Amino acid sequence: MQRGNLEAAAARYTYLRGLFGIPLGVLIILVALVNWGACPLWAFPGAVAAAGAACLPIARYYNANYGRITPSAGQQARGAVAAVIGVAVLAGVWLLLRGRADWSLDLPVNAFAVAWALFMLISCAIYVGFRAHHVIIWGALLVAGALPVWHGEDPTSIGLVLAGAAVMMSGVFDHRLLVRTFGPPGPLDREDSDVGA
Repeated sequence: MQRGNLEAAAARYTYLRGLFGIPLGVLIILVALVNWGACPLWAFPGAVAAAGAACLPIARYYNANYGRITPSAGQQARGAVAAVIGVAVLAGVWLLLRGRADWSLDLPVNAFAVAWALFMLISCAIYVGFRAHHVIIWGALLVAGALPVWHGEDPTSIGLVLAGAAVMMSGVFDHRLLVRTFGPPGPLDREDSDVGA
């Protein structure tokens, strides 16, 4: 197998550990609940700690059944570039659509949903490449946020709920793709399960 193919597989593997998306999605939705006053702000740090604790058995599951892969320096750099560009687009779209009233477009769209969908689409495209479920999930969030139906009250909290649900859904499909690509879970048969790519 070519080194480039191994590096691409390592990047895909790292990204496809999708069960981590479930606690992240719950946290995103919790931010909306705090915004609506349905959950007290003081409970949020506890929720972050609980989400972190939930990630520990998820990490053990992946490490025990699929091992650990350390992406190459090039893959790590590509991930960093994807994050920087994605955050810049997230902030830029947000400011353009919902920034200060004197220079924003002030369109009847859900700025958070549009910005988050673009962030995820760009990140997927740069770091790991599109899969069908990425295009469907993030494209649907982009379209839902861009529909000119978001009049009246600030729709950011609804955008957070939609984004949180999309993160969880994408995570489940990423995990499913990992299992289909690398086989069903099973204990590893090697001394050191950390593989550098």
